[in-house]
Amino acid sequence: GRGRLERSFDMPDCAGIALSVLARPNPNAPLSWTWLPHVVGLAVTDVLAQLEVDAVLKWPNDVLTKHQGKLAGILVERVETPSGPAVVIGVGLNVSLTREERPTEQATSLLLEGASTLDRQEIVVLLAGSIRRWFGLWESGAKQEIETAYREKCITLGQHVRIIREGTEDVIGIAQDVDSFGCLIVDGQAWSAGDV
Repeated sequence: GRGRLERSFDMPDCAGIALSVLARPNPNAPLSWTWLPHVVGLAVTDVLAQLEVDAVLKWPNDVLTKHQGKLAGILVERVETPSGPAVVIGVGLNVSLTREERPTEQATSLLLEGASTLDRQEIVVLLAGSIRRWFGLWESGAKQEIETAYREKCITLGQHVRIIREGTEDVIGIAQDVDSFGCLIVDGQAWSAGDV
């Protein structure tokens, strides 16, 4: 699979879900497109709650357990098409990954977290429905609801962080908030990209 910054990831056969959804939002949607990865993150955490797995979000695009095991990654890309802008929403979710199959010590899975089901068809249906619901909220301009929900779920906020940016010095400081574009505010400065 392909992740952020052209990175790739491997998943053992049948150990997870790699899902792509094509959406064609209203081009006049009142919220920033840069909020879409956060909106999808909220959709994924809602599904995990239904599966009895308590999850949080790490800015910009990771879904973690409370003890910071990585369950899922998100990639959202805007594409221009003859009929207007579209967005490809990608979600990679570890489902039945065993302890031995984990690519890193930080990785975890629904199996390892004791989820109520590992049925991939059921999980995909839940993901599609949750993405549709949160996407609809984003399209309708439910700014306050989305921003409040994100701030409640984002484990990055309030933490002392290091933002690693390729080819330049790291940024170190306190993650204070997210702005109206979904950028991370660290010591008063907005950052739109980087590994935290």
